[in-house]
Amino acid sequence: MPKGKSPELTLAVLISARKELTYAGGLSNSCCAEVSYLTGTKCLKRKCPGAETHRLMAGLEYHMSLPLVVGVVLVGLPYSISVAVQWIYGWPDKPGCKKYIEALKPRRIYCLTRAVFETLKYLQYGRLYFQWKSWYKNSGNCKYYEKGITFGRRGNKLDLYYPPNVGKSEDLTVPLVVFIYGGAWGSGERSIYCLLAKQMAEELNATVICPDYCIYPKGNVLGMVQDIADCLVWAQESGQKFNFSKDNIVLIGHSAGAHLCTLTTLFLIDTRDELFIETSKQRNLTRAIRGVIGLSGVYNIMDHYEHERKRAVEYISSMHKAMNGVKNFVYYSPTHLLKQLSQDKMSRVPPFILLHGTSDVIVPVESSTKFSELLNSLSVKVSLYLLPRVDHTEIVTDLMAPGRRFYHPVYSCIKQEYRKLLGIC
Repeated sequence: MPKGKSPELTLAVLISARKELTYAGGLSNSCCAEVSYLTGTKCLKRKCPGAETHRLMAGLEYHMSLPLVVGVVLVGLPYSISVAVQWIYGWPDKPGCKKYIEALKPRRIYCLTRAVFETLKYLQYGRLYFQWKSWYKNSGNCKYYEKGITFGRRGNKLDLYYPPNVGKSEDLTVPLVVFIYGGAWGSGERSIYCLLAKQMAEELNATVICPDYCIYPKGNVLGMVQDIADCLVWAQESGQKFNFSKDNIVLIGHSAGAHLCTLTTLFLIDTRDELFIETSKQRNLTRAIRGVIGLSGVYNIMDHYEHERKRAVEYISSMHKAMNGVKNFVYYSPTHLLKQLSQDKMSRVPPFILLHGTSDVIVPVESSTKFSELLNSLSVKVSLYLLPRVDHTEIVTDLMAPGRRFYHPVYSCIKQEYRKLLGIC
């Protein structure tokens, strides 16, 4: 007899089970299932209608629980993920309870969940993450670069990477490449791109600078442009000290970084007061910029906002916040600024080299193709490279190590156009 059960209770349960099963199936013996439960014995009868009844009930319970589990997975999980993401990054910009109604719309839930699962592919960069972390912390690598140089009005830091021939000739000056990382205007830091900057210095035989800038929420897009302009001013003043040519500068940016490179260049050409830089210095910087290379860049903010809306990420993205709202999208769009330049200023626009992966779902390839068409229509020199099977991340992460899949194809395009920009045969 099982522990904790009195003989009276055992007898009552047996009688109850016998009556129910007799009514259902005309049994004359006790149910083996109940006997097994109460006494721990097995029924030795070959046919037991009571056991069959319990098997049917168990099957019914299984078939009832299966839809419940499926429902939790298909409905509960996506809603939980989406609510958590919007709780962390921000609810829809709607008044009162409308923001929650908008946040819980089925289409938004589906798209947000899909976007979250798409980010799981970044797990493949785990090894690369530890590689750059280790390299950047290793004091033995200091021969390759100068780390944590302060510049600009906000006291930002930059890292400067030497080309392979550094120190071989005091008279030799090399071009300067300024790399501006992306991160949706709200994430990123210079240490992440240490391996990229090192490889870029070797491949292009140039000094490479990778600066930090005031990403959102520490700053808005105007502050970011000011920081990049400050970096260029620092470069003009420090060329002799670090043995690079202050008059041969190439800007390279990825994603939001490509947007900021382009926007900064156009602000300098237009000698904007918002930069708080002397007009003469702005003109000197304009002459020094030999070209802009954009990797999967954003050039029309309104178009990109519409793309974010289709993906249901417009409210969790930093873009509209960094731009200080939709009302400023046109003002901070390079496509719009180009159309506003006078003929004289248009003649100062440097050549553009645009690279974009055809598998990019974060920034659609149309961003670069449309910008290329606009530049062509305005008689600005432009080269466009569409890279098959390359996605938004690979176009930059694969520049960090020679063994990566798209390292050589992407660098082949960059090096070819880079030589043209500098007049190198």
